[in-house]
Amino acid sequence: MLFPPASCPRLIVKIGSALLVGDDGTVRRAWLEGIAADIAARAGDGQQVAVVSSGAIALGARKLNLPRGGRASLEDAQAAAATGQIALAQAWTEVLAAQGLTAAQMLVTLDDLEDRRRYLNAAATLDRLLSLRAVPILNENDSVATAEIRFGDNDRLAARVAQAAGASGVLLLSDVDGLYDRNPSLPDARHIARVDRLDPTILAMADAGSGSGIGSGGMVSKLAAARIATAAGIPLAIASGRADRPLSTPARHTLFAAERTAPARKAWLSGGLTAKGAIRVDAGAAKALRAGSSLLAAGATDVTGSFARGDLVTIEGPDGPVARGLAEYDAAETRMLLGKRSDEQLAILGYAPRAALIHRNHLALL
Repeated sequence: MLFPPASCPRLIVKIGSALLVGDDGTVRRAWLEGIAADIAARAGDGQQVAVVSSGAIALGARKLNLPRGGRASLEDAQAAAATGQIALAQAWTEVLAAQGLTAAQMLVTLDDLEDRRRYLNAAATLDRLLSLRAVPILNENDSVATAEIRFGDNDRLAARVAQAAGASGVLLLSDVDGLYDRNPSLPDARHIARVDRLDPTILAMADAGSGSGIGSGGMVSKLAAARIATAAGIPLAIASGRADRPLSTPARHTLFAAERTAPARKAWLSGGLTAKGAIRVDAGAAKALRAGSSLLAAGATDVTGSFARGDLVTIEGPDGPVARGLAEYDAAETRMLLGKRSDEQLAILGYAPRAALIHRNHLALL
């Protein structure tokens, strides 16, 4: 059993559209009843389970007779989501109620989990629902999300929800049984059972395609979710959900081992998906950051984007991304300070400079 209750008190389960919605565009009711029975069994053993459930767009597309599964345009997807979410919530409510469980719906947007205050509000709601033995059913609020400000897939949403919920594990149930070293349709593809580190070799194995044609994810999004979860100290597994009782049926899977647990604030920073800008640094500054230092202006070489003080920005080194952090200055002030020593900054700014462009307490390495 993946993530048994005894070692995983709080579990986030993500369910893809291809599992929940049949070829006819309706809920796979018998399969969903099996999942509900699994959740009830785990709840009986003391495990708290929250579900990130896809399927609203696929269900709504059928009801509205929309082409391409409701994904022909952003407007079609929003209309399908608004229609299908009602059916999705009703299905979950009914199958969980049959097991004596209470469903609770939470619709979130990217901003809800990228803005620190809203993130903490969502975390408090999740914690309270789970403590009351309810089963939160979460989905992206696709009816209002825009192309620019959205998760775009529920894999990464599940990883961010796991951070907010303080979960002990994330299980991505999909139409694939894990990561392969190349496209699994190739005859010589090799299954990867465990990943201890998401290095470039592992990332190169990803295939962005969605095999079912009705989902929005792919292996690229699943590896992005693994990076978010494992960096926060939460193990993540990708497993096939094709079995009738996928939470209680042993199946081949890929487990991504958790890294050392990070403080909550730094885990939130490292898992962020949006940034208002970037600060480029030289090799010396990148090395100092990895050793635990703050980002000083002397090591900064360029600024891109438009950001205000307190906004999330990325720090880019000569070899790629180094960290994320909260800017101590806006973009214009940061640009003025590039490469300047501390004793030069007072004259440039006209006021006493802060200790760093980004303080180490507000910075998380990638």
